[in-house]
Formats: sequence, C-alpha cells, structure tokens
Amino acid sequence: MYKNKYLRTWTIIVPLLSWLLYFASAFFSSGYYSILLTFLLLGSVLAAVYHSEVIAHRIGEPFGTLLLAFAITVIEVGLIISIMLGAKGLETITLARDTVFAAVMIILTGIIGICIVIGSLRYREQSFTLKGVSTALITLTAVVVFLLILPNYTVSHSGGEYTSFQLLFIALICLSLYIGFTMVQTIRHRSFFISPQNKLLEDHGKKNNYKKSSYKTICISSFFLMLCLGIVVLMAKLLSKDVEFLVIAVGAPRSAVGIIIAGIVLLPEALSAFRAAKNDQIQTSLNLAFGSALASIGLSIPAIAIISVITGIRMTLGIDIKSTVLLGLSLFIITVSLATGKTNIMQGIVLVGIFLIYLFIAVVP
Repeated sequence: MYKNKYLRTWTIIVPLLSWLLYFASAFFSSGYYSILLTFLLLGSVLAAVYHSEVIAHRIGEPFGTLLLAFAITVIEVGLIISIMLGAKGLETITLARDTVFAAVMIILTGIIGICIVIGSLRYREQSFTLKGVSTALITLTAVVVFLLILPNYTVSHSGGEYTSFQLLFIALICLSLYIGFTMVQTIRHRSFFISPQNKLLEDHGKKNNYKKSSYKTICISSFFLMLCLGIVVLMAKLLSKDVEFLVIAVGAPRSAVGIIIAGIVLLPEALSAFRAAKNDQIQTSLNLAFGSALASIGLSIPAIAIISVITGIRMTLGIDIKSTVLLGLSLFIITVSLATGKTNIMQGIVLVGIFLIYLFIAVVP
C-alpha cells in the first residue's frame, strides 16, 4: 500500500495560511471571507490526511490508525467543549449527544459502506482479519448502549439524562473499555488488526523492503498534523454560527448542526479510509473506522462528562426511538456483513442506503 512519502509544499503552506487568516478574521467579516475560510478548512483537512499517512507509514499498523483516531478525538472534544462553554442556557444540552451519535452513524454506515463499495468495485472481494473486527464490534456495541440508549431507561433522572454520579460511573466504565480495546489492538493481540496481505509479507520477511520516511520527516509531519487538526477545530468553531444559520434557514432541526460538526471532524479519517480501500487495504479502513467510532464515543463522552459535572453544564445523552432503530439496524447489518471475513458490494450498498436514510430523516424528521 505505502510508497515512500515526501513532504509536499502545499501541505505546509495551507495550514500556515489557514492560521494566518484565522487570526485575521478579527478584522474581516463577510460572506466571501467565510467562503475563503471554508476552502482553507478543507485544505487543512487534506493536509492532515497526508501527514497522518506519512506517520502511519513509519510506525506501522495498527499504531498509525490509532494515532489519527486519538488526534481527531482530542479535536472533537475540544470543539464540543468550547461550544458548550461559550453558549448560554440549554442551547447545547444535546450537542455532545448529537455530535457523537452522528459520528457513530457516519462511521458505521457512511465511511464503512463507501469503503466497501470502493474496494468491491475494484477488487470484487476484500479480505480482513475477522478477530479484530469482532473485538471492535462487541466493545463498540456495549459502549453505545451504555451511553446512548440506557439513559432513557434510568429512573433517577428524566429526559435521557444521567445523574452526576451515574454519569461519572458510566463514563469510567466506558473509558476502561476503550483503554482495554487499545491495549488489545496495540499489544496483546496486535495481529488481529493486521491485514492478511501484510501478515503474508511479514511471514516472508518482505515488509522491510519498503523504504520508510526519515525521522526528520516524521517530526515535521507530526508538527504539521497538530497544526492542521488545531486549525480545523478553530475554523469549525468560527464558522459554527454560519452553519447554524444555514441549518435554521433550510428548516432543518438543530440536531443537524451535530451532523455537520461530526462530518468536518471525521473528514480526515474518512479520506484516509477511502484511500486505503482503493489500495486493497480494507483492514486499514476498518481499523480507522472502528477506532474512530470507539474513540469518538468511548473517549469523547467520558472527557466531556467530567467537564460537564465540574462546570455544572447539563448534558442529555439518550437518543429518541427513531435514532435507536437506525442505530440498532446499523449495528445488526455491520455484524452480519462482516461475519465472514470478506466484503462484497451489496454489503456496502445496504450500509450507504441506511446512511442516506439517516441523513434524510435528520433533515426532514
């Protein structure tokens, strides 16, 4: 999959220019300037994808995908918390729930579905290590139920909310599950998350034939990856008012803001996953997808929960029955589709269909 990676000029210029124009936004305010910032935001996302692939190429799987998932999650937490602290009243009581639920649905149906379709169109069938996927699925299912469904059925607090004590306890359990999964992925059962093709290369001692990037390149890429991800968050927050205005203008519910935020945050990982599927590395795509989903809900919500309890900001986690049906269907289809260790195009088409229904219902409830 990987070729030798060299830093490209545009991946350095775009984030630096984005930071410069972000600070200049204090002196400029117009629709055209917002459009320019939007294009720079997308450019920073593409640059983040490039730098993350340089790093992943050096440190290998599954550490590369884990690093990107963790970095994106830190950005997601920072964005959600900054918006929650900056708002007044109950405007953001459901923001964390909407964003995390949107992230899980986008990953399970949109990203994985499109990856399967891309891979199937080019290679008909793609193989992956079933043990790694099943490990990720059982962990994700448990965390999703604890955080998005169970709050609707507790009686200590109404309206899909946990009490502070319940929230901290559930957050601790979910964080422990995420840490346990990370240990399994990187240490105890790392082989579960390496594609069959890469295992074959390792068995024949051929993996080291690929020329790796230098340490200097890795250091530069790590620095610019942080710059890219940081400016993506800041620009997303800066443009959030424009996004909310557009959502209200088209008559969509406020929860659509969470979908847009999740889409922006997940864009670097989505592009990396699509590229991996195109290069016959569906295992890398699945590692990115499930790692991102677990980090998004198993790491983000505990962090936000702690800050919520400390600051006294209320946070609703329970999703409604319509969302529960779509989430349950998505988990069921994913479990059945990936139960054989191989993918085909129909699995991807069904997942993409669920994703389109989810977007449609979100805009036209």
